[in-house]
Amino acid sequence: MVNVIMHGCNGKMGRVITDIVKEDENVNIVAGVDAYTGIANDYPVFSSIEECDIKADVIIDFSVTAAIDKLLDYCVNTNTPVVLCTTGLSAEQLTKVDETSKKVAVLRSANMSLGVNSLMKVLKLVTELIGERGYDIEIVEKHHNQKVDAPSGTALALADSINEVLGNEYDYTFDRSTKREKRPKKEIGISAVRGGTIVGEHEVIFAGTDEVIEIKHTAYSKAIFAKGSVEAAKFLAGKAPGMYNMADVLG
Repeated sequence: MVNVIMHGCNGKMGRVITDIVKEDENVNIVAGVDAYTGIANDYPVFSSIEECDIKADVIIDFSVTAAIDKLLDYCVNTNTPVVLCTTGLSAEQLTKVDETSKKVAVLRSANMSLGVNSLMKVLKLVTELIGERGYDIEIVEKHHNQKVDAPSGTALALADSINEVLGNEYDYTFDRSTKREKRPKKEIGISAVRGGTIVGEHEVIFAGTDEVIEIKHTAYSKAIFAKGSVEAAKFLAGKAPGMYNMADVLG
């Protein structure tokens, strides 16, 4: 049994994870942390990580950037691994994450979905087979109309996984409206669509002469990220200090 502290337990993702864990006999939430403590839980909830006096095997974090520094300090002080899912960290915080990983296990990925991370592995394989055989590579990502950043971090991660196989020799193009020229050979085009309530869709296109290969992942709810974080927690418990990601979880 893996005992978990849910950091950000009363947020949307925290509530989803709480429900998922109830159905998983291999994981148990022993404590939660959230500034809002007005929701009834099956486990004790503390208003800050510093107040938590319950030991756990791992922490799952879906909170806010303002809470990350104290969380990382807690992880080091108590030698508790952490699945870090909060996004939008500052450069200083990312440096602190790296320093923390030298003392305790940290898992951080651009996307916590098992499906998306499986897609990255597939893309590497496809790129090894045909990446330099005259195929143009394009990525189209779609999200809801409330998403403020573009392209998505996942789209960039997909591009990076492809580019890594290609020796990082390809440039990324986000907008072709400012130039009139033929498409360069060593380019990965990344396009963003924003509309409605689309949770997330990422399509990778390998366009060759007289044939096209399309590989797509569609998220129908944010529960996929919650499921991925629970699997990550089970993987990370007991691991040695270091920086891990979802590719490690998949093996």
